Amino acid sequence: MKIQFLALALFGAAPAFVLAQTPSPATTPAGIPLDAPWKEAVFKFSNEKLQHSAWGVSHSERDYLLAARLAAESKLTIDTDVLFAAAFLHDVGAFDAFRKDGVDHTDRAAELVPEILVGAGFPAAKVPAVQDAVKNHMYYRADAGGPEAIVLHDADTLDFLGSVGIARIFSLTTRHRWATDLGVAVKTIEGFNADLPAKLMTNAAKKLAPARVAESRAFLESLRGETEEGRAR
Repeated sequence: MKIQFLALALFGAAPAFVLAQTPSPATTPAGIPLDAPWKEAVFKFSNEKLQHSAWGVSHSERDYLLAARLAAESKLTIDTDVLFAAAFLHDVGAFDAFRKDGVDHTDRAAELVPEILVGAGFPAAKVPAVQDAVKNHMYYRADAGGPEAIVLHDADTLDFLGSVGIARIFSLTTRHRWATDLGVAVKTIEGFNADLPAKLMTNAAKKLAPARVAESRAFLESLRGETEEGRAR
């Protein structure tokens, strides 16, 4: 207490000066830096308009972080601006407000991203690379060109496997036109476990796939023993 009183007597009720601090850039919930105005604008757009349990913002964050990891482990040089924009906009064409009948959501996203990105202040010269990545991100697309497209493709494919893949598919049950019940969801997950590892392009992704598949299969085996829907084939 005496020390506090002495400090107040010498300096008054408040310090005579405050050290200036540079504020840290904002981040996404997963800690991805929003260190440019256009990133803040793209994340704001995604956060407000692209919320979904299976292909929303949290999925975009996982794709970005895993794609960056795959690039590092594969020694691929990537443009993180391109990867960020593609990761947060790659599924825009799957949302009702932006979808177009008869057009795959990947192609629709490639149509939409130029206007979204240029309006946000994204470098126009990099837009074609973003279009390449969003157009080829799905597992059924095998023509990914640039390095950003390759690692986004593999990250997005891996996100259909393992515990997170199960959670995503189950979240669609009774909500999506093909996920009509738990049995359909189980068959979908089994199909992904069987087919998706062969779709991966990088060795880094191929090394991660077996553990995710094993994790998924162990869960499904337990589910079959507890539910009639789980035993459906």
